[in-house]
Amino acid sequence: MEERAYTVMKRTGGWNIALGIVTMVVGLSAGVLLIIGGAKLLSNKSNIMF
Repeated sequence: MEERAYTVMKRTGGWNIALGIVTMVVGLSAGVLLIIGGAKLLSNKSNIMF
């Protein structure tokens, strides 16, 4: 019975690490895209007429 518990903990730990890495990559990508979008808006603000 103890072996099964260790197997489950090992798989859960692996999934947690993988999910953490994916979350970091997605967050970093979103941040970079937001910065680029904001920079484009700021650089073109003189072209906007109200």
